[in-house]
Amino acid sequence: MAGKYFDQWQVGDTITHVIRRTVTETDNLLFSTMTHNPQPLHLDLEAARESEFGQILVNGTFTFALMIGLSVSDTTLGTLVANLGYDKLEMPNPVFIGDTVRADTVIQALRPSKSRPGSGVVTFMHRLINQRHEIVCSCLRMALIKGAQT
Repeated sequence: MAGKYFDQWQVGDTITHVIRRTVTETDNLLFSTMTHNPQPLHLDLEAARESEFGQILVNGTFTFALMIGLSVSDTTLGTLVANLGYDKLEMPNPVFIGDTVRADTVIQALRPSKSRPGSGVVTFMHRLINQRHEIVCSCLRMALIKGAQT
């Protein structure tokens, strides 16, 4: 499904994104090394076993990026002008290798653009939830979205 145009959204619209994803060791290893994050909790099994979690923690920035990625096809695919910012990023529970996550989104606010007639700013509340029904990541995303006629 392509993303929606600004005038197709309403505050309170809720989407349960269909695509789910099981996080792999390769995901975590590649993302951590590509972003030069040497945190032992992400890369060193022995160090992670000695932590309070007892296992490797998935890189939080990967978790955040995956949450946004899972939402794109239902929200902004083909209609995004630009992401304007993210706010209130929270990670209340850890993600471990082998966790399967899913995302949902609620439209929090809409504001017509002052500089782009027909377009507007949509505030999305994204949540990433694991197989234990725990929220593992959430944030507000503000995006400039094309109007249907732009």
